[in-house]
Amino acid sequence: MNTTTGSHRCRTWLAVLGLLLILGIAAGVYGWVKFFREVPQPAWVTEDPHMRFKYGSIGAEADAGIPYWIFYVLPRVFPDKLPGPGGYAAFGVAWEQGMELPVGFTKKTIGFDRVANTCAVCHTASYRVSEDSNPVFVPTGPNHTLDLAAFFRFLIDCAKDPRFTPDVLMREINLVTDLAWDDALIYRYLIIPITKKRLLEREAQFAWLYHPAFPDWGRGRDDSMNLTKYFMIRWPMDDSFGPTDMPSIWNLGKYQPDKGHRMNFAGDSHNARSVVIDSALGLLGAPPKDNAEFLAEIDWMLDYLKAARAPAYPFPIDPALAEQGKAVFDATCARCHASERTGTVVPVEEVGTSRDRMETWNEKAAYEANQVVTEMGIEREGLVEEPLRGYIAAFLDGIWLRAPYLHNGSVPTLRDLLDPPAARPVTFWRGYNLYDPERVGYVTSGEAAEQAGSLHDTRLKGGGNQGHDFGTALPDADKTALVEYLKTL
Repeated sequence: MNTTTGSHRCRTWLAVLGLLLILGIAAGVYGWVKFFREVPQPAWVTEDPHMRFKYGSIGAEADAGIPYWIFYVLPRVFPDKLPGPGGYAAFGVAWEQGMELPVGFTKKTIGFDRVANTCAVCHTASYRVSEDSNPVFVPTGPNHTLDLAAFFRFLIDCAKDPRFTPDVLMREINLVTDLAWDDALIYRYLIIPITKKRLLEREAQFAWLYHPAFPDWGRGRDDSMNLTKYFMIRWPMDDSFGPTDMPSIWNLGKYQPDKGHRMNFAGDSHNARSVVIDSALGLLGAPPKDNAEFLAEIDWMLDYLKAARAPAYPFPIDPALAEQGKAVFDATCARCHASERTGTVVPVEEVGTSRDRMETWNEKAAYEANQVVTEMGIEREGLVEEPLRGYIAAFLDGIWLRAPYLHNGSVPTLRDLLDPPAARPVTFWRGYNLYDPERVGYVTSGEAAEQAGSLHDTRLKGGGNQGHDFGTALPDADKTALVEYLKTL
């Protein structure tokens, strides 16, 4: 072989290698853009603290997010799996007029548009002052209309359905948008099959939502510690069942660990920072991609929640009657709800309410959950590694907006809570957002309440309304005055 021929072949191979290198770089850039490139959310979300709380990403889109166009068409393809008409509105989400997604649903581009959740989905309250008025939304309040269990089941049931195929979903997607040819191929051959697979992988973790012996959670309730058991530490399903009312998360600065205050209904967490971290990790569904970024978001969230305050009661208050009620409160309620005891655990034998929530959790579960978070490289005070013995004596700021009452939401109004347990409603409809200023709570009966709500039966597991009989022997006049005072808190 002469020198000229060898040199030509060498140049040819170098050209081929160069071309392959260019193609490889181009493919890598294309793959990064289509699957991994992270685009910041728009300024209207990130620069306003209230919008950031309601719609700002906490990083859940990467592992727990659902591709936007799949999320968009699921109610159109599977209306039979919704709890009622109206698409995602059927789940009782807080949905502000003119917004693309409900409160607590984020949209972020990581390669492609994805939808995930934030704390606001469970912690944005709503109420209406009259039948024909628009709802008032209160960020950091309890979302008593949200049917969280139905939403979880919807996602799993859709993935299990034989209609969840690229052909069916792409046909529906093509009716509402024109995807670029390459995006359509990516959706058909990668995104839809992978989404189906990931949803089905969660079926075992959601098994207790299908337990034949368990009643439905109902609107505005969340079996949070079982979620922690089955998702964070991956325990097998047991027979515990303890849904609780969605809590308010405003004014978290009032909880002071140095005064013995605990967090969560049963006092199973040391402080607010731990609660926010654990809640966010639950939404992420995986370790954070970057701990420093994650903890910076936690710090922002905690500052926001510490600064948030309960809204004022929106109806007229009788000042003279409220003053009388304060005297009743001081004599009857202040020992637990306005004293050094407030924010600390009261033994369940004393308060007498249902033990179901306590029995969903124990010190072994707390230890294992703390280990999981520690292994992620995240430091926090964490969950309390000791047996649960009761429930927190609640702070009462904004108590008017926190109906239904007791830790499990089993008593519809404040006025009902002052009746002896045997006289309280046995069943009622929860999840309707028309406010009842007379009894202080929400309207829980009638055709509209039945259509919008879910039936709470206090005779079923996890729903008992026993206990907390403090003030039930007061004269009716004192009860009326006390309720008037509670409106002012």
